[in-house]
Amino acid sequence: MTIGSTGEHTWRYRLWQHLCRSYGGPFTLVGPRETLYDKLAEAPVSYAYAEPDFPRAHLAGWGEGWQHMAPLIGDAVRSYRADVLLVSLGLIDLGFYTNAEQTADNVRTFVSEARAANRRVGMVWLPVTPNVRAQTDAAFAVEVARFNELLAKTAADLDEPGSPVLLASPPPSYDVATDTYDGTHPNASGEHKIAAAFAEAMHQGWDLAGPYDD
Repeated sequence: MTIGSTGEHTWRYRLWQHLCRSYGGPFTLVGPRETLYDKLAEAPVSYAYAEPDFPRAHLAGWGEGWQHMAPLIGDAVRSYRADVLLVSLGLIDLGFYTNAEQTADNVRTFVSEARAANRRVGMVWLPVTPNVRAQTDAAFAVEVARFNELLAKTAADLDEPGSPVLLASPPPSYDVATDTYDGTHPNASGEHKIAAAFAEAMHQGWDLAGPYDD
C-alpha cells in the first residue's frame, strides 16, 4: 500500500503534493529505497511512477510489515536523518506472520529501534484500513480489530513530549469497493484518503501544514 506498484502515483506522492502546497518550511521524503513493485517481475524493480517528479525515497516493501521493518528502521533513521516516520503497516503481518499481540510487540520494537537512532523522532501511525479479507474472514476481522485497539493503546503508552506518537484516524469514508483496485491496495481515491489521514493527524496534532485539500 505504501511502496505502490508500476504505474501508480502512491499516497506518498499525494502527501508530498499537499505539503508542497501547505507547508511553509523545507522538507523532503527520505529512505533507502525508491522503487515500485513490478507485478510482472514479482520484485521491487520498477521506477515507472505515474508522476516520477517528486522525492521518491521511502522505506516500504511489498509484503513487508512491522516485523520486517523493525530490524531496518534504526539504520534508516540514522542514515537518512529522518525526523518524522509515517507508518502504514499491519495488514500483511496479521494476514501471514503474526497475531494482534505479536504484531503489537513488533510495534514496540520498531519504536525502540527508531528512538535509538534519533531520540526525538516523531511518528504517525495509520491503523489497518478496511480490506476485502476482513469482509469475508471473520477470524481475520477480529485480529484486525484487536490490533487496531492495541495500536491505539501502544501509541498512548509510548507517546512522549520529545518523541511524539500520533495515531491517525482511519479515513472515515474509506470503501473497499471504491477506494481500492483489488480489495486491498488503494486506487487514486484511496491514495488521497490515506494521504489525508496522515496530513490531518499532523495538522491537528502538531499544527504542521494545513488541512488536506486534494
